[in-house]
Amino acid sequence: MTGPVLAVDQGTSGTKALVICPERGVIGTGFVSVGTRRLPGGLVEADPEELYESVIVAGRRALAEADEPVTALGLANQGETVLAWDPDTGMPLTDAIVWQDRRAESVCAELAEHADELRRITGLPLDPYFAAPKMAWIRRHLTRDGMVTTSDSWLVHRLTGTHVTDAATAGRTQLLDLDKAAWSPRALDLYGLVDERLPGVVDCARLIGTTTAFGAEIPLTGLVVDQQAALLAQRVTAPGAAKCTYGTGAFLLAHTGDTPRRGDSGLVSCVAWRLGGRTSYCLDGQVYTAASAVRWLTDLGVITGPADLDRVGSTVPDNGGVTFVPALAGLAAPWWRGDLRGSLTGLALDTTSGHLVRALCEGLAAQVVELAEAAATDLGTPLDVLRVDGGLTRSALLMQTQADLLQRPVEVSALPDATALGVGALARLGAEPGLTLADALPDWKPAAVYEPRITPDHAAERLAAFRTEVTALLDRAPV
Repeated sequence: MTGPVLAVDQGTSGTKALVICPERGVIGTGFVSVGTRRLPGGLVEADPEELYESVIVAGRRALAEADEPVTALGLANQGETVLAWDPDTGMPLTDAIVWQDRRAESVCAELAEHADELRRITGLPLDPYFAAPKMAWIRRHLTRDGMVTTSDSWLVHRLTGTHVTDAATAGRTQLLDLDKAAWSPRALDLYGLVDERLPGVVDCARLIGTTTAFGAEIPLTGLVVDQQAALLAQRVTAPGAAKCTYGTGAFLLAHTGDTPRRGDSGLVSCVAWRLGGRTSYCLDGQVYTAASAVRWLTDLGVITGPADLDRVGSTVPDNGGVTFVPALAGLAAPWWRGDLRGSLTGLALDTTSGHLVRALCEGLAAQVVELAEAAATDLGTPLDVLRVDGGLTRSALLMQTQADLLQRPVEVSALPDATALGVGALARLGAEPGLTLADALPDWKPAAVYEPRITPDHAAERLAAFRTEVTALLDRAPV
């Protein structure tokens, strides 16, 4: 049996590292926050060196707390964040363009006539959220030098000298042939990226290389995009259930088995993971702003932070007629209208901060309901349960609102760091190939279960109010 592993989750707002022992659980933790620059025009950037430094510092802190050697390393990444970098020196040539960034809308507009073809090939809609439009934008506007890849490839190269990406992260680019789990020549041609030195596409659990960046030499044996890591940790490894992670955004994933589902609900069809050469698939839906919407409300002075949601929201019995569509970075699935702005309607002189908090919770929960219903449509069967993780699951108000509007149980994970635990399981698998996936995963049980407390009719009424405002946004906005 392998010993402890170091699992690192490099996220949008910070990097979390865990040392995970198969018998004793988490024995060391480290966290380093990272900053993003939000600029006019929907631009969101990060300093690549800050991302790398956060990985090293968080990892070393976790190792210092554990105070024992580890046998393997796993690395989870943001998915669609990209940069150009020099393969000879490993130094970044551009800032990291973060997944929320919208600057590549011009690239998508030029490819509009190929949108259906790209979706058939890659499973992804044409949207600047994904990596390929950003990569093409960098090549057109910033530099032709070096390599342009998702952030994971750069981090892996800095750590080990190898040039790879895992199949799940590759599936977030809109350059991967979804059925073959290999780079698509046609997609590369459409984006003008045929001559790029793309990373090799590898399994999510295998020996990638070794690193001494944390001190002693450690083999890197687990790689995956963050949301798929959380799907694993939630033990959603077969069709029928879904998980939603409430982080900077909210991300709902539903497992679809060993064949991709290309429905017309508006969800993304993508690689869940590839193990032993066998690819598993999932449906994926996104809410661009979740914790970032809470931060927006905090910056306005309505609340002092996420911990305030329950306290302030409990001062009123309902939203007081206020409806909030928190499309503060546009609407993602199933609408795919990143150009839209949010709306706050139904305000009156007696509107209080409590009403605004409840309206925000309902707006977030309603978007997740749209994703769950879209997943059920594509799967041909309703989801039995929603398993949830992420920082905002600490809000009983938000979780109860979610259960009420979804009309399904919401199971809150007892695992506070699902992404890191998921990639830690992959690191164990990669270091011990004879291990089964079930044995590698952490034990799962809910810390809390929220059951619906309102009638289906009441839930439908509240959802209808939200959908009316979304329709109004869509009708007002130019296409």
